[in-house]
Amino acid sequence: MNHHRSPTIRRRRLGVELRRHREAAGVTIDVVADRLGCSTSKVSRIETGHTSATPGDVSNILDIYGVDDSIKAELVQIAREARQKGWWHPYSTVLTGAYVGLETAARSIRAFEQQVVPGILQSEEYAIALIRGAQQDYTDQELEQRVRVRMERQALLIQDDPIDLRVVLDEAVLSRPVGGDAVMRGQLTKLIEAARLPNVTLQILPFAAGAHAGMDGTFVILEFEEEGDADVVFIDNATGGLFLEKSEELRKYISIFDTVRAAALSADASLEWIEMLVEEPLWKSKRRGSG
Repeated sequence: MNHHRSPTIRRRRLGVELRRHREAAGVTIDVVADRLGCSTSKVSRIETGHTSATPGDVSNILDIYGVDDSIKAELVQIAREARQKGWWHPYSTVLTGAYVGLETAARSIRAFEQQVVPGILQSEEYAIALIRGAQQDYTDQELEQRVRVRMERQALLIQDDPIDLRVVLDEAVLSRPVGGDAVMRGQLTKLIEAARLPNVTLQILPFAAGAHAGMDGTFVILEFEEEGDADVVFIDNATGGLFLEKSEELRKYISIFDTVRAAALSADASLEWIEMLVEEPLWKSKRRGSG
């Protein structure tokens, strides 16, 4: 499947279109639910993209709204695409949200990270150490599946139509030897390899920058190719994360990202610094804090 045809993004697009046609027709969710013989919550979840709809349900819904056959045919086809299984389906038991499906459909990603290397740039050894450190109750199978997902996601960077990735890492990310010395050096080497890709821009925000616009926390901005697919901000947390889709929220986070990028080292200077850190890592420099 073309990554721009991710079933997650197709389900999201379908929901937006169904809601738009419902509102244009002046029909309430209660009426739709009554005509379909289902709950109002099901209709609401279809419109928010949280539940897939069968092509038959979509056809019946659009009949209620009185849309013409050409529109109906297009949206029924989207419904078929939305019910296909993405590459991540075998790992669905360890995925807590829709992020991976949306990431797969994105044309570009802008990310600011304060604590750890983003999953799309993690080495396998770093990912194992990070997951084990954060979630010690995972079984070996759960750990293996989570690591596999992170490794599979990285295909977005090297496929025929690669995603555009722009990342700003706080210096703290480079200062914490997740997994120990050898693992972290390997992770730094992987960052160097990624930073040399033409579609990846990696910048480091040094401690010397002081207070900055991104101090409220880590976030990711996902931008999509098709005009009807609204961009989204993702804020990660332990229970699956939060998606922000309002235009004013998106503008705010774009402004924050642009400000953080301006405060960070240039991509060339950042690459040189990471290359230096492989030889002289921060965690082996003068002891910081209480130790």
